[in-house]
Amino acid sequence: MLIDREHRKGQRRRENHKKEDYMDDHTNGFTELVEKFENTVKKNIPAYFESEELEDIIEHYFSIFKMDMVKMAYEFAINQYPYNVMFKIYKAQYLSGLHETKEALSILNDLELIEPSNPEIYTTRALIYSQMGLSEQAIENYKIALKHSDEPGEIYLAMGQEFLNEEKANDAIYYFKKALKHKADVDFALNELALCFDLAAKTDEGLSFFENFIEENPYNHVAWFNLGVCFSKKGEFDKAIDAYDYCLAIKEDFSSAYFNKGNSLANQEKYADAIAVYKETFNFEDPDPSAYYYIGECYENLNEYEHALLNYNKCVKLDPSFADAWLAIGIVLEAQNRIMEGIHYIKKATELNPTNPEYWYIYAEIQQKIGFHEESINAFAKVIELGYDEFDVFLDYSNTLMEAGFKEEAIEMLKEGIRLFPEIAELNYRLSAMLLVLGRKQEALVYLQQALVLDYEKHNELFEYVPDLKENASILQIINTYKKV
Repeated sequence: MLIDREHRKGQRRRENHKKEDYMDDHTNGFTELVEKFENTVKKNIPAYFESEELEDIIEHYFSIFKMDMVKMAYEFAINQYPYNVMFKIYKAQYLSGLHETKEALSILNDLELIEPSNPEIYTTRALIYSQMGLSEQAIENYKIALKHSDEPGEIYLAMGQEFLNEEKANDAIYYFKKALKHKADVDFALNELALCFDLAAKTDEGLSFFENFIEENPYNHVAWFNLGVCFSKKGEFDKAIDAYDYCLAIKEDFSSAYFNKGNSLANQEKYADAIAVYKETFNFEDPDPSAYYYIGECYENLNEYEHALLNYNKCVKLDPSFADAWLAIGIVLEAQNRIMEGIHYIKKATELNPTNPEYWYIYAEIQQKIGFHEESINAFAKVIELGYDEFDVFLDYSNTLMEAGFKEEAIEMLKEGIRLFPEIAELNYRLSAMLLVLGRKQEALVYLQQALVLDYEKHNELFEYVPDLKENASILQIINTYKKV
């Protein structure tokens, strides 16, 4: 199944600041206010600012990460309003951003003695503890902040994030739901909830939650989007597509909905439709490497190999570290009988992601196909070393060893496979066939009988490896003995 976007483009900056309704940064009035402040401090001329104006200015500099101006602004504000606790809280926030946590906490401790009912003191302290990895202390301070806050939504949101960072998804779900009840950053809370339902393996609960939320909020595009993600995880792609379409009807430029809709169509093998939908994302965002990759995959499934290569190459041009795309180029070139060209790209994938056993498996197979047995054997050894957990590697690895003349090693490899996968009949049939080829009939019959007990219906595996055995009367007699009446 293709990987859907969760629409979490970067972790939301965890704010200490209470005010989120300050003046729009792009309004003329606010621009003039900022210019007035900057002229004041740069030219060192006297000027008066309301405390609320200075809070807006500091919030603005925090939001655009101009930390030098944050410092200049809070120092100016403290000089003008020496008894205003909020400006000293800003100083603590600034210091915590520089990892000067000891001084920041000292400031907050002093402020608590002055104004113990100010929730900003506790939320700021909680954030500092969180940055220090002291989650329990962070949560405790958030709980104190809740006791003193008339607007607890942002605090619940921060608590949800703290539990999520600690991988306690169930606790995080509780607090994100509380945040939603208080209308705190609704879209962000919905996306975090979707992540929590996924981490807690609660897809059905997530589905029910988003359906109920939409009943009360039918025009929330984020809820429709995450409903689509839930349906997709359950493999209900028609319903997922419907949800993404509702999302796009509300917000037509929501590129992640196009992307996921494309995935759902591709999972239904509607590759041409999927390609068209993936391309829609380019109208609303810069081209994404993964979009080109999935478009290439659709063309590959349509056997339109040149178009597939074109898109895979666009993918690696945007992201040279995109290992799956390098691998895909190699596979497509092999399908075009350009196997020697393909090896280069498959090798590149293993270099970019050397711990992926499937890459090494494909590399081993392609080397075996062109008769480079030593390279194939080394690659198969790497597959097993990396913990590949399917039995088929022992069939292919032993086959390569046998072709290379390492007959005993091939036999031992199959025996190791049987030890690890004792219930797999194919391994026993293959070992029996190899032993018969080597003239070790008595030993071969032990494994043949074992294979027949495990799965009689797969006895043709024996003949696929050694077709001449179809004419061997004694072998046929043994096989018929295990045939169920």
